[in-house]
Amino acid sequence: MREDVLERLLTAERLRSYAEVTGSSAGALRLSAWNMRAAASVMELAGVVEVVARNALDRELRAWAAARSGRPWFDVAPLDARGTADLAKARARAGRNARLDEVHGRVIAELTFGFWRYLVESRYHTSLWVPDLHRAFPHGPDNLRVRRSEVTRRLQQLHFVRNRAAHHEPIHARDLHRDHDYAIELLDWISPVAAEWAARTTSLRAVLATRPSA
Repeated sequence: MREDVLERLLTAERLRSYAEVTGSSAGALRLSAWNMRAAASVMELAGVVEVVARNALDRELRAWAAARSGRPWFDVAPLDARGTADLAKARARAGRNARLDEVHGRVIAELTFGFWRYLVESRYHTSLWVPDLHRAFPHGPDNLRVRRSEVTRRLQQLHFVRNRAAHHEPIHARDLHRDHDYAIELLDWISPVAAEWAARTTSLRAVLATRPSA
């Protein structure tokens, strides 16, 4: 009876992927509950990576802009239409639509994970990555093209699973061990200290060990 009530509230459609794995309503509810804990842990780890990566990229962009023009990188970075639009939205939100003076850190906080992910893709390889952004990941692969490709791949994977977790979608069928290791490795390419700290303090690895068997 209790399982029937929960199934009506959560909907059979939402529980279907869990029931297909476990073969029972009770098992589906257990796996769904575990999925919620795993999603929270994914969000925790993704938050650490996002903050560390965006600050590293911002640091290099500031140095790049200072060496070339002395103006904020917001004004001089060769962004495409999508990047320009994302930056304009972040500046508007940070300034509360011109009601507040612009503060650099507030703009950075308003830029989305997606903005930083696209910033390391191939479209910016020549204009930003080679002259500057590769320095945000000093411990990555030696070949700069390979480094950019591997950074991009890890950010794409983390961005995808973070979005699924944020929207309460099933992530139990993903290789979350790989997602965890990709995130820690990406942090290690920025700072081994940050990677060690995240591996020790975030919860995803421990949650993965508690996955119910059925």
